[in-house]
Amino acid sequence: MKNNDSKYFEVNKETWNKKVSIHSKSEFYNVEGFKKGKTSLNSFELEEVGDVSGKSLLHLQCHFGQDTLSWSRLGAKCTGIDLSDEGIKVAKRLNSELGLNATFIESNLYDVPKKVKGKFDIVFTSYGVIGWLPDLKTWGEIIANKLKNGGVFYLIEFHPIVWMFNYLQTPPKLVYPYQNSDVIYEEYKGTYTNNNADIISREYGWNHGLGEVVTALTNAGMHIEFLHEYEKSPYNVFPEMEKTDDGLFKMKKDQQLFPLLYSIKAIKK
Repeated sequence: MKNNDSKYFEVNKETWNKKVSIHSKSEFYNVEGFKKGKTSLNSFELEEVGDVSGKSLLHLQCHFGQDTLSWSRLGAKCTGIDLSDEGIKVAKRLNSELGLNATFIESNLYDVPKKVKGKFDIVFTSYGVIGWLPDLKTWGEIIANKLKNGGVFYLIEFHPIVWMFNYLQTPPKLVYPYQNSDVIYEEYKGTYTNNNADIISREYGWNHGLGEVVTALTNAGMHIEFLHEYEKSPYNVFPEMEKTDDGLFKMKKDQQLFPLLYSIKAIKK
């Protein structure tokens, strides 16, 4: 991580703090349905992570904690971390309201070694997380350090090709390189849950190819059990996507040229 990355994190934290109040009231996150027992987890991660009952789980970049609490409901002993202090406040409130026993810690991902004690059976992270991180080498090392021997790391993420498009244009335009070492800055009105929300999102991000992700994990001493790519997504990430019978979304047939998601399961040796 470079010395000037801290200014990028400060801007991103400010934006995510503003997003929390909008997201926690949005139809997208459906907090009321969640409180009544609806899981926020999707079929991909539920099937691929498997039984978590009795296991310790560290959730990196947890936003305001719905997925963390969903794993907690399934019997895991969970710790969630996030850059946003507002997100952690909401997560703690939900945890208390639902009578669950998750722990939430405000932390930049790169501060996890200092702020999170112990080792875990599972480290989990999902959907829109990699792009906020400038340095995947350190990311991989932190994950490996936080796993017990034989522990599992699971990531499900939007495919790197998805991040090559500029969504501020209609239709989205292919703009960014597949691998991009330079920081990408975007500024736009609203948020992904509400394009008309009264917020200006200012964001710094980085693009990482699959090779970079896999290498970061293997160099840290983990064994890749699988790398899956999917043409469907639980989220409507492109304009004019089609909803499928299983409730997922895919590109129209003549536009289905690349995967929308990938998932990785890695085991600490």
